[in-house]
Amino acid sequence: MPSANSRTAPVPTNKMPPGIIYIVGNEAAERFSYYGMNSILVIFMTQYLLDRQGHPAHMSEAQADAWYHAFVSLVYFLPVLGAFLADAVIGKYRTVLFLSIVYCFGHFALALDDTRMGLTLGLTLIALGAGGIKPCVSAIVGDQFGASNQHLLTRVFSWFYFAINFGSAFSTLLIPWLLDHRGPRIAFATPGLFMILATLVFWFGRRKFVRVPAVGARPFVAAIFRRENLGALWNLLTLVPFVAMFWALWQQNFSSWIVQATKMDRHLFGVEWLPAQIQTVNPIFILGMLPLFSYALYPALNRFFHLTPLRKIGLGLFLVVVAFLIVGAIQLRIDAGGHPHILWQILAFLVLTAAEILVSVTHLEFAYTQAPKEMKSLVMCTYLGAISLGNVFTAAVNFFIQNPDGTSKLAGAAYFFFFAAVMLGTALLYLPVARLYRGRTQTIGKATAPV
Repeated sequence: MPSANSRTAPVPTNKMPPGIIYIVGNEAAERFSYYGMNSILVIFMTQYLLDRQGHPAHMSEAQADAWYHAFVSLVYFLPVLGAFLADAVIGKYRTVLFLSIVYCFGHFALALDDTRMGLTLGLTLIALGAGGIKPCVSAIVGDQFGASNQHLLTRVFSWFYFAINFGSAFSTLLIPWLLDHRGPRIAFATPGLFMILATLVFWFGRRKFVRVPAVGARPFVAAIFRRENLGALWNLLTLVPFVAMFWALWQQNFSSWIVQATKMDRHLFGVEWLPAQIQTVNPIFILGMLPLFSYALYPALNRFFHLTPLRKIGLGLFLVVVAFLIVGAIQLRIDAGGHPHILWQILAFLVLTAAEILVSVTHLEFAYTQAPKEMKSLVMCTYLGAISLGNVFTAAVNFFIQNPDGTSKLAGAAYFFFFAAVMLGTALLYLPVARLYRGRTQTIGKATAPV
C-alpha cells in the first residue's frame, strides 16, 4: 500500500511545459530585432546621421560610443519598471504584451527619421519596451516549471540563451548589409517587422502559459521588506559590481571593437566583411559552445573540483581580461601603421564568448534560483542591472576622455589596456567576496539547500 508521502510527492517528468516553445520563439525574433538594430547604431551615428535640413551631422567615435553605452545602460535600468508592473500591477504576460507594442514603435521611429530627434525618440521607446520586458520574459520561463520538472530548468535556460544567439546571429549579418546596400530606413524597419513577429508569437501562446498573478502593490512592497527577502536581494546585489564590470567590457564588441574592425583586413573566405558583421561570430560561437560547455567541459571539470555557479563566474571574469589584452595587442599594431587580419579579433571573440557563457548564462539562472517566489521579475533586475551599471561606466569613460578638439585622452591601445587593467582588479577582488557569499536556492515550492 503506498504511503501518504508517495501519494503526494510530484512525479518527475522530462516533458517540457507547452508554453516554452512560444517563449523561445518570441525571444529569437525579439533578439533578432534588438541585436540587428544594435549592430548598426555606432556606424549609423558616425556615418549616416543627418540634421533637420538633411545635411550630414555625424558624431565622432567617442561621441557615438558614449551615446551607445548610455542607451544600453537605459535599456538595462528600465527593467525595474517592468518588474514592478509584472510582479505588482498587471502581471508578467500583459507587461510583455503591452511594452512589446511600444518597442515596435521605437523601431519605426528610427526607420522614419535619420536625425538626432528620431534617434532620441526611437532609442527611448526601444529602451522602454526592451528594458521593460527583459525581467519578465526570463521569469516567465522559470514560472512554467514546478517540483516535477524543475530539474529541466538548467537545460531550458541554456536553450533560452541559444534562442537569443540564434536570432542575433542572423540579424548581425543581415542588418549591416541592409544598411550598407539599402540605407538606414530599410535597415531599421526590418528589425521592426521582426519585433511585430515576436509580439504575435507571444500572443499566440497566451492559452499555454502558466501565469503567476501580480500580488498587488502593497503586498509586493511588503514582500520586498520581509527579512528573508531583503537577505536574498542583498546577497545577489553583492555580485552586481563584479558582473557589471564584465558587461562594461563585453558590450564594447558593439562599439569600440567595431571601430577597430574598420581599420583591419576583413577579407575572409573570399569576401570583405563589413565591420559590423564581424560580431556575428559571437552568437555563432555561442551556438557551438553552449552544448560543449554543458555536456562536456562542465562534467569534465567537475571530476577535479566542484564547479559551482560562483566559480564559473570567477573564471569568466579572468577570461575577459585575456580577450581585451588581445584587442589591445591588435590596436598596438594598428597604431604602428599595421593592418592586422580580422582573424586576430575573431580569436578575441572566441575568448570573450567563453567568458560570456561562464558569466552571463550562469548569472541569469543563478539570479532566478536565488529569487523569492513573489519577486522573480524584480530579482532578475539584479542580473539586468549589472549590464546597466557596466554600460554607465563605459559611457562615463567615453564622455570623460573626449578632448575639446575631438581627440581622446585614452587614444589607441591605451583605451583597451585601461579596461583590461580595471577588469583584472575586479576579478581579483571578486575571489574573497565569492567565498563569503551565502544564499539559498528558491524554487516555486520552497527554499532548498544553501549555495
